[in-house]
Amino acid sequence: MAECTTLDSLLEMGFDRNRAEKAVAHTGNQGIERAMDWLMEHENDPDIDEPYVSPAGNTLGTTEEQSQSPTEPPEPSEVAEQEGDPKQPISEEERKEQVKRLEELMKIRQEERRERERKEEIEREKQRRKQGQELLHVKQKLQDDEMKKLADQRRREKMEDRLAKQRVKEKIARDREERARKFGGGSSSTGLSSPPSEAPLQSPPENQEASPPKKDYDDCRIQVRLLDGSTMSTVFKAQEPLAAVRVYVQMNGANGQDFNLITPYPRRVFTDLDMEKPLSELGLVPSAVLVVIKK
Repeated sequence: MAECTTLDSLLEMGFDRNRAEKAVAHTGNQGIERAMDWLMEHENDPDIDEPYVSPAGNTLGTTEEQSQSPTEPPEPSEVAEQEGDPKQPISEEERKEQVKRLEELMKIRQEERRERERKEEIEREKQRRKQGQELLHVKQKLQDDEMKKLADQRRREKMEDRLAKQRVKEKIARDREERARKFGGGSSSTGLSSPPSEAPLQSPPENQEASPPKKDYDDCRIQVRLLDGSTMSTVFKAQEPLAAVRVYVQMNGANGQDFNLITPYPRRVFTDLDMEKPLSELGLVPSAVLVVIKK
């Protein structure tokens, strides 16, 4: 009755009968140690507590005979049981000694399994930390690349803005030089021809009232109202382009913001084409008020 001894020993150790019967059946009733190993390996199976159903024509008492191969020799304990009286029970002391030995063996197996699971958990934790460090490294590299890209873009924008201001300043300087050459040569001719201009003074008074002479202005006073409501004013040459006023505002009150210039009455928004036109042509001579608005 080796199979009964194995089942009884498992029950003595406190295992559930259903689990014990499954262990004996699935291990082919090849000993208490194999049954215990099977129970410890499958104790977390979802169907471990489902009722055990023996296959048709097979009972627990005949499992050992069906599971052994013809060439596999029987265990010594089984030979002894076959030679002796199969119904002779073992003594109480022998049963207690066997249960004690099996309990110690089960503790050893459980400790081995816990140690193995602990090592596997440590290895999984190492892998998780390694993957986390790799992911953190990838994120940091992406952030560094993005910051570098933004820094390059800002550097290019600053360079383009500086070059644009430099071009405007150079154009203003060229315009001033050109006006200096043009009006510097014409001033002497104007001075030489000034005496003959006294002749119209002898004309009748009524003709002078009908057509008053038109006065030419060389300077233009511009008052600019900024976004914060403050104002500033300065004097430009009448032939300077409107871009000179824009550069003046950028350097003294725009705070890096993009803006447009308008006249309030009548309202007129100056475009990029107007920036190249002189102030006299835009009707801003001898004085005008410009308002800064956001684009």
